Amino acid sequence: MLLDEEPAALIAQCTKNFKFDGDRDSLLRISDSLSTLSTFRTQHLSSLQTTLSKLSRQQQTLSGQHNHTLSQHNPTTHASEILRLDTEKFKIAKQASDLEIEGERLQAELGRLGGVLGELEEEGVEGGERERGVDEDATVLKLKVYRTLGIDVEADSTTGLYNKAVVRNAAKGDVHVVNIDPKFSRHFYTNYFWRTM
Repeated sequence: MLLDEEPAALIAQCTKNFKFDGDRDSLLRISDSLSTLSTFRTQHLSSLQTTLSKLSRQQQTLSGQHNHTLSQHNPTTHASEILRLDTEKFKIAKQASDLEIEGERLQAELGRLGGVLGELEEEGVEGGERERGVDEDATVLKLKVYRTLGIDVEADSTTGLYNKAVVRNAAKGDVHVVNIDPKFSRHFYTNYFWRTM
C-alpha cells in the first residue's frame, strides 16, 4: 500500500481543513435568491404580456372605429353642410340686424308719441289752455264728455248721486234710459253704454 492512511480518511481530513460550510450556505442563499428572482421575472413578464394583449385589443378596436369613421366621411356632404350652415348663419345675422333697426325705429317712434302725448296732456280736454270757472271741476268735464257721446246723466234730487242715464243713438234713432244701480260695477255700465251707442 502506497499511503500509510486510508484515502477516505485523508480526504475527510482534507475537507475538514478547507471549512467550506460557509461557502455552501452562501451558495444555497444565492440559489434561493435566483429562484425568487426567476419567479418574479416570470410573473412580471406574464403581467406585461396581459397588458400588451389588452392594449393590442384596444388598438385594434380604435383602429376599426377610425377606419369606419374615415369610410363614413364624405367630403362633398361635409362641404355642402358647412355651406348650408354658413348661409343660415348669415340669414339669421341679417334678420337680427333688421330687428335691431326696427327696434330702434319703434323706440324713436315711441319717444315721439310720448312727446305728442305730453303736449296733448298740457293742452287739456278742449285742446288748449283756457281759464276754468270756479265751479268747473272733473265731474263737470266728465259730464261734458258723456254729453258729446250722446249720454245725459241725471242726479237724484234727494241724494245728489247720479242714478239715471239717457243714452241716445243718432245712427239708429233710438233712446235708452238706464237706471244706475251701485251693486253693478262701472265696468259693466261702460260696456253697456258702448254696446248701446
